[in-house]
This record gives sequence, C-alpha cells and structure tokens, in this order.
Amino acid sequence: MLDIIRVCDSCFNHATEQEIESILNGIVSILVSFHGEVPKAAILAFSEKISQAKLGNIALRVLWLLFQGVSDELPLRYNVYYHLVQISIETDQVRAIFPGLDTFKKWFSKAPPKTEEMQRLLRLLHKALIQCKESELAAKVMIELLGTYTSENAAAAREDAERCILAAIADPETFLLDPLLSLKPVRVLEKELVYELLLIFISKKLSDYLQFYNKNKDFITKMGLDHDANQKKMRLLTVMQLAEGVSEISFDTITSELQIDESQVEAFVIDLLKTKLVRGRMDQSARKVHISSTMHRTFGPAQWEQLRQTLRAWKSSLATVQEGMTQVVHAQMEMATQRTKVM
Repeated sequence: MLDIIRVCDSCFNHATEQEIESILNGIVSILVSFHGEVPKAAILAFSEKISQAKLGNIALRVLWLLFQGVSDELPLRYNVYYHLVQISIETDQVRAIFPGLDTFKKWFSKAPPKTEEMQRLLRLLHKALIQCKESELAAKVMIELLGTYTSENAAAAREDAERCILAAIADPETFLLDPLLSLKPVRVLEKELVYELLLIFISKKLSDYLQFYNKNKDFITKMGLDHDANQKKMRLLTVMQLAEGVSEISFDTITSELQIDESQVEAFVIDLLKTKLVRGRMDQSARKVHISSTMHRTFGPAQWEQLRQTLRAWKSSLATVQEGMTQVVHAQMEMATQRTKVM
C-alpha cells in the first residue's frame, strides 16, 4: 500500500482533475476497508502527500472522505484532520470541514489528542477561520485554545493570549470582551500594554482610549490595530455604557462623550440603532435619544441580579394575568350556566 501511495502523484501532471480525484478516492476506499489491523503508516503517508500536492478542492474532498471513513476510535484521525485544515487555508474552505466547536469536540471524544496536539490544531483552526473572515467562530476557537492551559503552563500561551485579545478588539462584531479576563493565559499579561488596552475596551470610555492612544501610538501600529476602527468601536461601547440604567441620552452628552460635531450626531445614532446594541428612538426636536434597552458591556453579579429581578417581575405579571383570565373564564361559565337554567 505504501508503494502505491509513494507513486500516486505520478498522475497529477497527466490526468484530468476528474481522473485524479477518482484515483485518489480509490486509494481512500482501500485504506478504510481494512479489517483488523489499520494501515496507520499508509493513512499518515497518504494524508501528508495529499496536503502537499496543491490540488485545491480535490485534496479537500479526498481527505474529507478519508476523515469520515477512519474510525473515531483511532488517534490518527487527528492527523488526517490536521492536514484537512491545512488544505482549507489554501482553499478558503474551512467552513466546509468545521461546522462548529460542539461537533468538532465530538469527533475526537473517543480518541482525544494529547493536549499539545489539540493546542496545535486549535491554533491552526483559528488561523484558517481568521483568513476566511469567520471572526466569531475564530474567537470561540481561540478561547477554547486558551482554556486548555492551566495555571502552571499559562505563561507558555502568551502569544496566543495576545492574539486572542487583539482579534477581539479588532473584530467589529465583538462587544462583550470581559469573558477573556477569566482565561489564565490572558491574566498572565496583566502588566502588559495589551492587557491595559483590553480593560479599556471592556469597561472604559472613548476618552480613556484616546488617552492611551496618545501615549502608545507606536504600540497600536505595531499590534496591527486600526486606530480609526478602534475609535468607532469605542464610541459604540461608550454609548452602550451611557445607556445603561437611563431612559434617555441628550445630543449634548453624545457630542461631549464621543467627541463628534453636532452635525454628526443623527447619523451616528442611526448607525447605533441599526446595530441593535442599543434599542430606542431618536427625537430630533427634543435633541434626545429615548432608550428602551441596551446590551451590557460586562455581565457580572450586578447584571445577574438585575436579570433575576426582571424575571421575577415577569413571573409576577404573568401570574396576575393568569389569575385574571381564570376569573374571566369562571364568570363566563357561570353566565352560561345561568342562561341554561333560564331556558
């Protein structure tokens, strides 16, 4: 079998794409049809050869077929999938082989890779997802990666932690960043500038960011962050914070806190309401924004308590409604009974 795998690339330059895929699928069918002793060396050699063959989507489909055919009780399934992710980076097709973290974990639940192997795979997956602009999934994968480190080896994940923080800050769709503080590798960075910047995006205002930026312009540039994008995000985060616990925000407050001209307020508010981070309506005549709800920037004990109180109020209201409806039903039944007696 190994001899066939060594020479299978001879068809790459002479056969059509359809013929190449047919030949490779034939090899896959042989590899997964063995009973008893699995040809581990052959599967590993074939996976590596296909990952290096630059066959694009053909390689992706062939290795995906092999991955599905290999028993989930075999550790070498990890190796096949690792090569699959490598190919997905070349083809921008990572979503074709990564449906989400829950399914991903199930694939390796019966034969878990070593911690170092899983870290290597998650790191590669994160790279693939970032390249394909799947920022939300990439963030989940990075958090999963950082969660594999313990207090003893958290310092070894400094680069991953820094990459995670920067990706979260740069992602225009990520506004809840405080869960990162619970990750041990992130806490290792407490005395670093990147950690200070994270704290600003978690709970501080635009003015705090601008103060940080004026002192650390070179750092922002070195980290590959876009200052204009950072300002835009901090303006949204600042308004979210201002909107917590209030029923309205004046235009004057917005111009002052966001450091924008009054002529820009209405356009900003329209963009803000489109994001649904803050829900409400704009009152141009009164120069106010009426707030109905807002997404919290952090979700700690105070927010859980507020949620509990809200749910209790809903429960009480529903009980009142139910009691009222019961009384109506009873009244209707009594009226119906009386009519029956009269007839």
